[in-house]
Amino acid sequence: MHAFPQLRKIERKYGDRVIVVGVHSPKFPAERETANLREAVLRYRIEHPVVNDRDFAVWQRFGGRAWPTLLFLDPEGRVIGKHEGELPFEQFDPLVGGMLKEFEARGLLNPAASPIALEGIREPAHTLSFPGKVLAAEDALYIADSNHHRVVVASHKGSVVRTFGSGEPGLMDGPASRAAFQQPQGMARSGSTLYVADTENHAIRSIDLDTGMVTTLAGTGEQASNAGLGGAGRSTPLSSPWDLALAGSVLYIAMAGTHQIWTMRRDTGMVAPFAGTGREGLLDGPLDQAWFAQSSGLALAGGDLYVADSEASAVRGIDLNTRQVRTLVGEDLFVFGDQDGEGNLVRLQHPLGITARDGTLYIADSYNNKIKRLDPQRRAVQTWLGSGAAGQADGPAGSAAFREPGGVCAGRAGLYVADTNNHRIALADWHSGEVRTLIA
Repeated sequence: MHAFPQLRKIERKYGDRVIVVGVHSPKFPAERETANLREAVLRYRIEHPVVNDRDFAVWQRFGGRAWPTLLFLDPEGRVIGKHEGELPFEQFDPLVGGMLKEFEARGLLNPAASPIALEGIREPAHTLSFPGKVLAAEDALYIADSNHHRVVVASHKGSVVRTFGSGEPGLMDGPASRAAFQQPQGMARSGSTLYVADTENHAIRSIDLDTGMVTTLAGTGEQASNAGLGGAGRSTPLSSPWDLALAGSVLYIAMAGTHQIWTMRRDTGMVAPFAGTGREGLLDGPLDQAWFAQSSGLALAGGDLYVADSEASAVRGIDLNTRQVRTLVGEDLFVFGDQDGEGNLVRLQHPLGITARDGTLYIADSYNNKIKRLDPQRRAVQTWLGSGAAGQADGPAGSAAFREPGGVCAGRAGLYVADTNNHRIALADWHSGEVRTLIA
């Protein structure tokens, strides 16, 4: 995901002198399906051709070892370079520019031969576009309308009341209609202030719900290149903040890009790492020694901060008193599946959302297309909503269908679900489990 913005810059700068071909070699079973890949291409605004390398044939032929890997091929089809891991544009650009200069001097470039016939992918217009998260308050619903690059306020009956953001991706403060977000995700509210994790802007924003003014509180707009030490919010780069949880003056941030949990002090504006070394993995222990893996969901309950650790297919718990990290379910980066049960028997697949109600955790088990309940004391997981088949269907708990739900939030009327790839917000009744579409 961090590679896409850099590739877009290269494509815009060099046009048909450089052709980018994406090779999708999937880690998770759900990522093997071409239908899911099409959704990802739309969701992440990818405009170059993408090959579904579902059986790893291309990966193996070119010696793939890491996500992402960049391979450079010259105009005669020979591999002339390889880079594993993220590559900032400041390093990427002169590398490509130097190669092009050499090939031009040798008379090897032929831009006229570059067009590739592509399968066009179009999505019908929706009220929402890949909504990532939903926040239920007493008086309204707040929806991260991620691919419309805006925040939507809706009534509990599902009618849209107000929007924040122009709809164009960007980083701009100001009044609701002129402000710009880029793929916003998690939110938290205190009084008349709504906090927003503005993921692709690598920033934390605030919305004054009275005046409509949008303000950047943390982040420079550039992605942090490493875990960092923190500092003053406006001068400290962040990396893909994905969700928020608020406790008094402390705003907890799921910093997916650096595999950490950060905090922002609302009174001082200072941001700092709170838990995690920055190494991707699953390791319990003291805050400053634990490992996380693309943490994407947060929930506060009973003195604990619970974390949906998506890339480890795990749920973690942070005891805010003892400052210790523990794993409730999940084992490793490459241990995943769809299995209810207790403790180490449980298998999830890339959970993105988590919320709490009356001592129970509710998990958006995204790649399994299900909502599951977790008893944190027994470490017991049970499927509550969804048949597991990708689709869109209202109805009883076991027959309802979702497509990669990314967010859940406990509300008075029921559980609100950001059913991301169905472009809808669904509501499940607490007692019957009946699911109905609220906004689509």
